[in-house]
Amino acid sequence: MTDPFRLDGQRALVTGARTGIGRAAALALAAAGADLVLWGRDRDGLAPVVAEIEALGRGCHTVAADLADAAEVAAVATAVAAEHRIDLLVNNAGVIGRGPVATVSFADWRRVVDINLDAAFLLARCVGATMLERGAGRIVNIASLLSFQGGVNVAAYTASKHAVAGLTKALATEWAGLGVGVNAVAPGYVATNNTAALRADPARNHAITERIPVGRWADPADIANAIVFLCAPAAAYVHGHVLVVDGGWLAR
Repeated sequence: MTDPFRLDGQRALVTGARTGIGRAAALALAAAGADLVLWGRDRDGLAPVVAEIEALGRGCHTVAADLADAAEVAAVATAVAAEHRIDLLVNNAGVIGRGPVATVSFADWRRVVDINLDAAFLLARCVGATMLERGAGRIVNIASLLSFQGGVNVAAYTASKHAVAGLTKALATEWAGLGVGVNAVAPGYVATNNTAALRADPARNHAITERIPVGRWADPADIANAIVFLCAPAAAYVHGHVLVVDGGWLAR
């Protein structure tokens, strides 16, 4: 029998693949047999990840584009989908801005929403169009615990991640019957660059760790494994689901 967790013969496009969850996802997908297209702000920054993927015996291409520029995202995504058959799309790239709503600028709000939500929509639409033509494909968006909660001083991030969860469900209801699966992973607190400030604050770090039933922050690999599952044949009947990977945070 074919291993339902293998991705041999598939090609995955992963955004924000230089570090953190994106890098871990790219490596986990490669380990499962997929070839990769990595999307980052510049190709030089992706070089170490390319080397790791090629060491696993998988092919890897890179593309550099600014995810805050909607026109550039649409143009580059369309070109990538035309040049490479993209079977799997992981909309991982994201940013977070911190500050009280009363003082956060609209430009800062807009940048977070542009990257976290608008780019995910444009990539899903442009790459998803070729999936729909073939009648096959999987898309995994990266949501957050703040797709369910309010957070503190992160209004734009919270709003964008609520919207990512909604976008995931909307796409799934349109595309599931056409052969394209759309789901999301909602990570809990993960040790990445985005959370460096929280982990560097002894009081906040302690409060967060104490609140997590499993007693530790997630490693990016914990999230990557869930992404691979949602990309794999094993999840063929999973559509429109937001899979929380949080060490039990929401259960408490």
